[in-house]
Amino acid sequence: MNSDQIKKGVDRAPNRSLLYALGLTEEEQSRPIIGVVSSYNEIVPGHMHLDKIAEAVKAGVRAAGGTPILFPAIAVCDGIAMGHVGMKYSLVTRDLIADSTEAMAIAHQFDGLVMVPNCDKNVPGLLMAAARINVPTIICSGGPMLAGRLPDGRRTCLSHMFEAVGAYHAGTMDEAGVRDYVENACPSCGSCSGMYTANSMNCLCEAIGMALPGNGTVPAPFSARIRLAKESGMQIMKLVEQDIRPRDIMTAEAFHNAETVDMALGCSTNTMLHLPAIAHEAGIELSFDMANEISGKTPNLCHLAPAGDTFMEDLEAAGGVYAVMKELTKGELLDTSCITVTTKTVGENIADSVNRNTEIIRPYEDPFMKTGGIAVLKGNLAPDGCVVKQSAVAPEMMKHEGPARVFDSEDDAIRVIYDGGINPGDVVVIRYEGPKGGPGMREMLNPTSAISGMGLGESVALITDGRFSGATRGASIGHVSPEAASGGNIALVREGDIIAIDIPAHTIELKVSDEELEARRSEWVCPEPRIKTGYLARYAKLVTSADKGAVLE
Repeated sequence: MNSDQIKKGVDRAPNRSLLYALGLTEEEQSRPIIGVVSSYNEIVPGHMHLDKIAEAVKAGVRAAGGTPILFPAIAVCDGIAMGHVGMKYSLVTRDLIADSTEAMAIAHQFDGLVMVPNCDKNVPGLLMAAARINVPTIICSGGPMLAGRLPDGRRTCLSHMFEAVGAYHAGTMDEAGVRDYVENACPSCGSCSGMYTANSMNCLCEAIGMALPGNGTVPAPFSARIRLAKESGMQIMKLVEQDIRPRDIMTAEAFHNAETVDMALGCSTNTMLHLPAIAHEAGIELSFDMANEISGKTPNLCHLAPAGDTFMEDLEAAGGVYAVMKELTKGELLDTSCITVTTKTVGENIADSVNRNTEIIRPYEDPFMKTGGIAVLKGNLAPDGCVVKQSAVAPEMMKHEGPARVFDSEDDAIRVIYDGGINPGDVVVIRYEGPKGGPGMREMLNPTSAISGMGLGESVALITDGRFSGATRGASIGHVSPEAASGGNIALVREGDIIAIDIPAHTIELKVSDEELEARRSEWVCPEPRIKTGYLARYAKLVTSADKGAVLE
């Protein structure tokens, strides 16, 4: 066992004396020592209950003959961090989480790990660590929040809350109406209730084989979530016994499965940052181009919020991720031979799955869309690519051409949007918000929600080298690569330039001649970094572009 390095032989007697200091008996020390990585804190609604999940995991480990040891991981609530400097610290925590977990796990020589995440960067950060450390590991997330319910009986969620602010600024909702959303949009603990980034990644943990069934969909307040945590604690002991490690599970074929399920579920565009970053840690390179290839043959089977009016609890009731995967096997779109943390193959896992609601999970033969939920666009505005959640775009905006309205920060853009300065047909361009330029690649939920809430979602596009929340809907195109701070062509766009977007054709073009762009480039000077000290300054020096997953070099 790994833990023999800290507990066996006379030479390790000093190490062992410190295990005694922890109160561990000889019997406990003789068992496999399992690290339980708890992301519990009291500021993130998706994490406020993870102390109970972690305790249930520990009970499962003990029941199966192991010794659980708890240690922490940090997490940021993207919703609370949204719209101010705090959002610059969201994506960057992914690497802090991976690095700190690697340090703790290897320093203390755990035999296995159960990782207890829930929210946006916490899940990919821990998966990156799992691939890097490569001891037997299982993910046991905290589960989704229940949908809210307004006083008039309508169900609601966080994306509606943000759009209510836009409606207020448009004069179509009063403060009392906004207050109804404030008090009812987020009614329980858990990751916010739509197919946003956290729930996307928690579902993809199942698809890639690193979590037990229900990880992505069993609601956080349900007792079934506690049972799942106990089962995960017991299951890690089987993984340790059989020496099944993350890199045995997270293979190239497993990532292909994950991207396929991603397209079927209509996941957040942030998965296009996180899957490549996780794969990179496993020694596998995922390219942007693969996304369109997979999307082209994968039907979009689910329209959960923000694309539709259904929520994670509805997906769970309909059969969950495994039911979606079972539908995809009708087209032979998955590699069913991949091994998973169940110690069984994907095919064995989903063999008995049933689609219990064909309105929530459309049959393979009758999808919402014949192609997947995400598309990668390329053209002179984004030579290395950019990303759009096409399943959440209004049909009339799948092709759009209009004048650029150019802003060098999110803050500048949101002021003009709230003041009514954006007109139907405009293409809002927000730049210098990429991984390096931000720094930290802020999410743009405030401007996109304002556009939708002000009734412009079917006539205005937004393009950025930043990124979008999974709660974003509309013609919102992010991850433009190369970013402005790296001299990408998005830095050369001027007010009034015509931009043509064709999502079905996967193109995005700035209608400016090559000669004019070169003339502009000769005059371009990169702005001074906005932040010159601390972690963000170090991050900006090390981070790669969005099309590479914004990994650190």
